[in-house]
Parts: sequence; structure tokens; C-alpha cells
Amino acid sequence: MEASSLWSGVNSGIVLSLMAVVWTMLWQGLQSLQLQHFFGRHSRHLSRRLAAVLDPYLTVTVAEYDGGRMRRSDAYKEAQAYLQRATREACGGVRHLKAEPDKDPDRLVLSMDDNEEVADEFKGATVWWLAYSAQPREDGQSPYFWGRASRTEKRFYRLCFLERDRDLILGEYLPHVRREGRAVMVKNRQRKLFTNISGDSWDSDGFWSGGSAWSHVVFEHPKTFATLAMDPAKKKEIMEDLDAFRNGKDYYARVGKAWKRGYLLYGPPGTGKSTMIAAMANYLDYDVYDIELTSVRTNTDLRKLFIETTSKSIIVIEDIDCSLDLTGKRKKKKKAEAAEESKDGEKKDGAETSASKEEERDDDKSSSKVTLSGVLNFIDGLWSACGGERIIVFTTNHVEKLDPALIRRGRMDKHIEMSYCCVESFRFLTRVYLDADDSHPLFGAAASLLREVDMTPADVAENLTPKGPGEDADSCLAALVEALQKAKEKALAKKAKEEAALAKKKAGGKGKEEAAADEANDNDDE
Repeated sequence: MEASSLWSGVNSGIVLSLMAVVWTMLWQGLQSLQLQHFFGRHSRHLSRRLAAVLDPYLTVTVAEYDGGRMRRSDAYKEAQAYLQRATREACGGVRHLKAEPDKDPDRLVLSMDDNEEVADEFKGATVWWLAYSAQPREDGQSPYFWGRASRTEKRFYRLCFLERDRDLILGEYLPHVRREGRAVMVKNRQRKLFTNISGDSWDSDGFWSGGSAWSHVVFEHPKTFATLAMDPAKKKEIMEDLDAFRNGKDYYARVGKAWKRGYLLYGPPGTGKSTMIAAMANYLDYDVYDIELTSVRTNTDLRKLFIETTSKSIIVIEDIDCSLDLTGKRKKKKKAEAAEESKDGEKKDGAETSASKEEERDDDKSSSKVTLSGVLNFIDGLWSACGGERIIVFTTNHVEKLDPALIRRGRMDKHIEMSYCCVESFRFLTRVYLDADDSHPLFGAAASLLREVDMTPADVAENLTPKGPGEDADSCLAALVEALQKAKEKALAKKAKEEAALAKKKAGGKGKEEAAADEANDNDDE
């Protein structure tokens, strides 16, 4: 009896063990089938169908930024422009509006403020647009993107419509919004002058506290090629080059080049480099982005600035030779080579040593880490192809100071020398400023002096500007002739002084040679 009970217990244990093994194998098989995911998908599908019965509306969200806040979304700007009209036609539906200046100084462009909603109709379907913003995240996730933080509010437009109108809204209405938005943007467009110097700053945590990298004002510079003092043939050449660029989209695509062009404007101060840029912008109807390189912290921030520029724009860096030491690494290399040469026992002068230490301290204090490599990549690297129809302009008073890699063809494609006032420019200025021509008695004297004396167009124009009610062409041209005569006398005096110094130097050198020869003769006699 006891043996039978023991045997029965053993059999029960074996059966339970077998059942456990079978259950484990079965459970592993069920897991491999992912039944929980199967039931989860069906439950979510049923939930969505139930939600569609209770809430028959679909939504489309248009965010202000795409690409990780690298650049403002074109779709957002087009929706914003379209909704300006929809807001204006919404009668009393929108209670809170935002106002911006219009091209007409007596009017304002109105758009709905955050958390406002406006209705629109399209082919019998009604849609609703909601404007809202989201606060930045305050968790431990780093908000740093491309050298600046995303601590500003993120703005969105949310489009709401009935599910039955899905095909109409997605297939026809949204393309209609983008087309109409672009048309409104062209109609209301005001050309702008942008700068990267703004009221934004870096906070105590090392993050950028502002939004866009650019601030702007309306571009209202009056200078045109019609009022630009320059040799007519040279002016025509520049205008034809600009026309070829503006109409060259297919050409640039065919040859496989980014649709951009570089211009180097060089010459003495006062020769009209800045006014040339204004004339180019007015001729092409382009925006102007004026970059202050000393305010750019890193190469990455420089790239971010470029990405945020729009098409149909001129990107300007004035006085490129003074903005930053773009050849710092090469100079340091030369200094290192000089230091190696000085190890042969020569002592350095104390003043030079202190000066070099002062330069090192200044370098350490510099907050900008933009390098020559970063600027070169900015001009024609991979990122330069992000967008099209951009002109990059460098200006300098000393072209010989620039690194050859910076101004070679392909980067600065066209070099334009802005020189001193020539006779043709003088004739143009006389006609524009005084309504006179070369038949005036003083014109010949002034033109003759201009062939001998270097004077900038700015200085010539200043002398030709009437400054009182009694001044006319006679007095202004007489003042110009007098200024030119003084400049000629000054130039002659300077030349005479230089020649005297050179002669004295040569005489001193000859005297030293004679003294050395006499000393050698005395040694021979001894």
C-alpha cells in the first residue's frame, strides 16, 4: 500500500514537471507569435474607430521650424500669409489680432494672435485654423541646437476639418493655401536689411536666449545704378553680370553649381563700395544680410546664419580684412618658425617680447572662434547649396592682406576695383549734383587736376554739394578746383619729402661704404 502511494506520488511529480516543461515551451511559442501586439493593434484600431464616431475631425499641424530648428518652414510662412486674408475676412470671429507694418505707411497687416481660431471655406467644406505656441521643455534634455538654444516658444498652426472632406483638404485645399500664401507674400513683400547684432545674448548657463539669428529693418537705401558715380562701361558690365546671374537658374543646374555668386569690392575708403552694394540690391530687388563677423562665436554659428538666409538675397561682409584674423593659424606657424630660428642664441628685444605677450592676451580674450576654414566653407562648402539665388559680397580697403584662398575664382567670382574719381565719374557727378556739363568754364580745370590728383568720388561729391542758398555750379566747381589744387600741392610736398629721405639714405649708405673703404686702406698700410 505504501509502495503504491509512493509510486503514485512519483508519477504525479513527473506529470507536473512535464506539464511545466510543456507550458514553458507553449508560452515561448506564444511570445514568438507576439499575440500581445496582435491584440494591442486590434484594440487600438477599435479605439480609433470609436473615436472617429465620437469625434469626426482630423488635424494637420504646420510647425514654424523644420530640420531641428535650423530654418523657418516655408509652409509655415505661406500659411501665415494666407491666414492674414482669412483673418481679415473673418468679420468679428477673431478677438485678438497682431499688427505689423504694411508697405502702405497708413495701413497695418493684421493676423490672429496665439490661441485664436479662424474659419475658412473651400468648395463647400469648412475648415478651422488655430494658432498656438508651446513652451520650451524644462527637463534635463539639452536644448542646444546649432550653437543656440531652443528656449524660445515653438509656434504652430493647426488645421482642423471633417474626415469626410479629407481628400479635398489634403489634395486641393493645402496646395491652394501655399499658392495663395506665396502670392500674398510677393504682394506685401518689403525688402529688408538684416544684421546678426541684436538684443539677444548668452545667458548664465551658456545658452542663447533669443529666437532667430537675424534682426532686420526695412531696406530703404535710395542709391541705384542710375545715381552711382562710375565709369559707364564698367557700370554696364556689372549690370549685365547681375542680369546673367538672376536669369541663370537653369545654367547653374546644368553645370552642377550652387546658384550663388561671389563679388569682391576693393579699393581705398570713400570709393563707393557700400553704395555699390545698395545699388546691386535695388537693381535685383534683393534683401541684404550684413554679417558682423566679430559677433559670431563659432564656425557652427556662422553656418547657422547662412542657413537662415533666404533666396534672392545679398550676403555682405564689409571690411573682411578687419573683421577677424582669418589667417591666424598661418601666422602662428610663422611665429613658431621664427622662434625656432631664434634659438641659435640671439636675444629678443624686451619691447618686442612684451608686445607679443600683449597680442597673446588679446587673442585669449577674443570671444570669436571663426576660422578661415569656416569662412571658406561658408562661401562654397556643402552648406552653401542650401537654398539658391544668393550673392556673397566681401569689401576691403587692402586686398593684398587677404588670404589668396579666400578670394580665388569660384569663391569671389568677380573682382571689382572701386578706384578714385575719374573724368567720366566727375562728369556724371557734375550733371547729377549741379545740373551742369563739361561746357562749364571750370569743368576743364577740375578734370585736368583729377588726372593728376587722387580724390575719391565721396570727396568730389562733397565739394559739389551746394551747402547754402547762395551756392551754385560756379561756387561748387570753384571749391572743387581749390580742393584739388591743395591736394596736388600736398602730394607734391609729400613726394619731395620722400625723395629727400631716399637721397639722404643713399648718401648715408655711400658714406658708410667710403668710411669702410678708408678703414680697409688704413689696415693695409699698417
